[in-house]
Amino acid sequence: MVYASVRSKPRTAFVGGEVATKVPTSPAPELEQPPALESWPRWGVTHTQFSADNEPQDVVEQARGVLGRVPMLQNQHIMGWGVGNPEPSPGQFYFRDLDRRLKFMASSRAVPVITLCCAPDWMKGGQAGRTDWSKNHTVAPEPEHFDDFAKLAVQVAKQYPTVKHYMVWNEFKGFWDPATNQWDARGYTEMYNKVYTALKKVNKDIQVGGPYIPVESNARSPRPSELKGPWGTIDQRALEAIEYWIANKKGADFIVVDGASMTNDKGNVPDDFAAQAKFSAITTWLREKSDNLPVWWAEWYVEPENSGWSEKKRTAVQATALMEFARSGVTTALYWNPQQKEAGECAGCLWAPKSGDEMPMAGLLSGFTKWFPSGVALAEVQSSDERVKVLGQERQVVMVNTSDEQVTATVDGRQVTLAPYEIKWSGRGT
Repeated sequence: MVYASVRSKPRTAFVGGEVATKVPTSPAPELEQPPALESWPRWGVTHTQFSADNEPQDVVEQARGVLGRVPMLQNQHIMGWGVGNPEPSPGQFYFRDLDRRLKFMASSRAVPVITLCCAPDWMKGGQAGRTDWSKNHTVAPEPEHFDDFAKLAVQVAKQYPTVKHYMVWNEFKGFWDPATNQWDARGYTEMYNKVYTALKKVNKDIQVGGPYIPVESNARSPRPSELKGPWGTIDQRALEAIEYWIANKKGADFIVVDGASMTNDKGNVPDDFAAQAKFSAITTWLREKSDNLPVWWAEWYVEPENSGWSEKKRTAVQATALMEFARSGVTTALYWNPQQKEAGECAGCLWAPKSGDEMPMAGLLSGFTKWFPSGVALAEVQSSDERVKVLGQERQVVMVNTSDEQVTATVDGRQVTLAPYEIKWSGRGT
């Protein structure tokens, strides 16, 4: 994970490059209601720069089937990550791209989520009518435009009344104070409170959460921290920012973070699979500090750069991370889908670009969505070999071989043989 992009950039360097085309404000689209589900799905996906709506129609249909066979959460940002500037000039709204994404989400039986990031240039010291995409993800709205950003959030909520869950901003982008070498939690919380209040006036049933801050760690930490383990030491500055937000927010329906199992200095420690315990430790800390607010992971990452992992190992490590989320009581975990535009290798994608063929991660998410929704009662399931990690509930167990060798073990009273990095599902009881 590289978070350098979130640091503030000089306002003088912010010059819009793309000229917005003035178009009439689109009427709100008619979206199908989200499916009525017995349990909150817990698992979901965030659409990024390229997604199904960028694909040929036959691929769109296949992707719709992959995402909709077991309804899951689907998240989209309001600016960037596949959609254009929603308000290029004050009062001039452009929702065509966002409409397209939300229509696809509804057609694939999504429980929709919107991330309120990023902000138009004119709110960030830039020029009205222009968009400088090179700095879109690095600059926060200026304090004098926090009210304008809240008004934009209201416009989005009115455009999409079927959306009831909103995350405010993304990774504290632009909320870094270089003078103190600390996160600007005060500035973020001021903006968050304005957005929270505005959305609740639109509909009191809308659910709002923050602070969506990256929680980083180091194997050898340069500063003390209240949270550490075999997987590393958490950067105390992020923890302090979270605690400031908890103490000063006007309200919240859930608490949001993101992060990686990897440390900044040594990758995954003590190893690729054991490092995933970091997610449980952070989740437990968040629940304790927030008086048990529902915990959302807006993004999570498990693979070091240039790892050389096979798709089998990649998916096996992801399965171990999902087990940690379920065991620690995470309410929501959104997978950052790394879809690409061109055909070819697409590591960790849900479907193959241009062909629509299902990728292993799609099956893993669907399985966890079906069998391990939020609130499901977990069962004690034993494995005779520590290399085989397991998670079970009353009717199903999932196993993952964390070894690069074939392993035979007794799991839940039955002997099973798993190929290297194999994930296996098995029914339980009657």
